[in-house]
Amino acid sequence: MKRSNFSDDHDLFRSAVRDFVAQEVTPHVADWEAAGIVDRQLFARAGAAGFLGTAVPEVYGGGGNPDFRFNQILNEELQAAGAGGAGLGLTLQNDIILPYLLRLTTDEQRTRWLPGVVSGEIVTAIAMTEPGIGSDLASMTTTAIRDGDHYRLNGAKTFITNGINADLIIVAVKTDPTQRHKGMSLVVVERGMDGFSRGRNLAKVGLHSQDTAELFFDDVTVPKANLLGTEGHGFGHLVDNLPQERLSIAVAAVAGAEAALSWTLEYTKGRTAFGQSVGSFQNSRFELAEMRTEIDIARVFVDRCVEALNADELTAVEAAEAKWWTTELHKRVVDRCVQLHGGYGYMVEYPIGRAYTDVRISTIYGGTTEIMKEIVGRSLGV
Repeated sequence: MKRSNFSDDHDLFRSAVRDFVAQEVTPHVADWEAAGIVDRQLFARAGAAGFLGTAVPEVYGGGGNPDFRFNQILNEELQAAGAGGAGLGLTLQNDIILPYLLRLTTDEQRTRWLPGVVSGEIVTAIAMTEPGIGSDLASMTTTAIRDGDHYRLNGAKTFITNGINADLIIVAVKTDPTQRHKGMSLVVVERGMDGFSRGRNLAKVGLHSQDTAELFFDDVTVPKANLLGTEGHGFGHLVDNLPQERLSIAVAAVAGAEAALSWTLEYTKGRTAFGQSVGSFQNSRFELAEMRTEIDIARVFVDRCVEALNADELTAVEAAEAKWWTTELHKRVVDRCVQLHGGYGYMVEYPIGRAYTDVRISTIYGGTTEIMKEIVGRSLGV
């Protein structure tokens, strides 16, 4: 089905992104996977090409266009190229961090941070998860206690994407430890602050080129000027930004499933067994037909969600539906594609082999499938 939601400007942008990914990402993926981290110059190159901060006002160096379809295109092209963890840092900066910096910052903070984020000189992260609390953010124990014009920050975070490369980290804290949700705030920690340290670059099952770290805060002095939004409203700020985060994950899931199907179609057309192509067997055709249909249906819903986000109409329930359904679909498609590849599908030099380990986290991060279903279920009054 022809997609009708992109203009000529979007098509030109996609072409530019595709060229950028081919030149600046694809040739380096294997090295970044082996190193366990992306060269941070990727952010600077993406910024110079105009692919970071398209929604940021021009006065701060951005594109001045809040149309999420530009974010969608970057995400889709990274997935199509099999960039895996190498692309996750860019989409985190664009889709997840920038909304906080656009909606919650003061004029002084925007002037201080946004130009570097857009240029890629500043790499960003957000730190919510702590050891042992999982999805229960209100149980966090990291605190930021007011001390004059500063906060004293103490605690630890884990599973932080861009954790090693990040220069600017939005940290969810308790400014009032006696409260649960109402005691949460957001503060910004910057590289080089005394008492801030990073643990190991965590060894993950997949997404090897994405640096994922433990962060430690030992009496870090954070100026009051680095409070993001309103003190005590941190949980609300997180909730407000989750629909776009979950939609970004859904966009990647559909594009990742499409990429897996594309690789598998190419493989099954060329691979022969018992005197005929693997793809020509009825079981293979049925498997491929089912995946083609499910991906097409998922894409229509996600494209509609993007339109709703642009119109400021996307609900938390719709984003939850998109997130859980598409990530479960992505996981299912990749598994079936590995099966159709046979033994070669288990080899890391094949993109489908890397995708097999990369995809598993998608039904966990950004809100587990179970949490997403709970959000949808509560909306039904049950």
